[in-house]
Amino acid sequence: MQWLMLQMGGLGPMMGQANEFYRYAPEKFPFAIECHQWETRRLLEVLDERLQDNEFLAGDYSIADIANWCWAKGYDWSGVEIDGLNNLQRWLAQIAKRPAVVRGGSVPDQNWEKRTADPDKIVKSARNMLS
Repeated sequence: MQWLMLQMGGLGPMMGQANEFYRYAPEKFPFAIECHQWETRRLLEVLDERLQDNEFLAGDYSIADIANWCWAKGYDWSGVEIDGLNNLQRWLAQIAKRPAVVRGGSVPDQNWEKRTADPDKIVKSARNMLS
């Protein structure tokens, strides 16, 4: 439960704010960007430390892994590097290869990645939804 709560009360909100200030905000505020990126990196370090001696966050593969992975895999979209977080990198890759994750990743359709490869298009689309 605590690892699921880490996502709900920490990683999700921090990465959401990092995305907002780094990607979506029309005006850039360096302090806000850096603050949320720093906290995102810190939370990813917490996951990395946990994964040092554990294959998955709660022992066996669970909703805690699913919830955290869905956010953690977007570290680069938030402008955060994961250099040196070898346990986290292993976990991200391991979960990405799970058959159900592969199937779920193709739900929008096979061309989704091509259509969303341009970050500027995604940002414009998100801003349009908010207006």
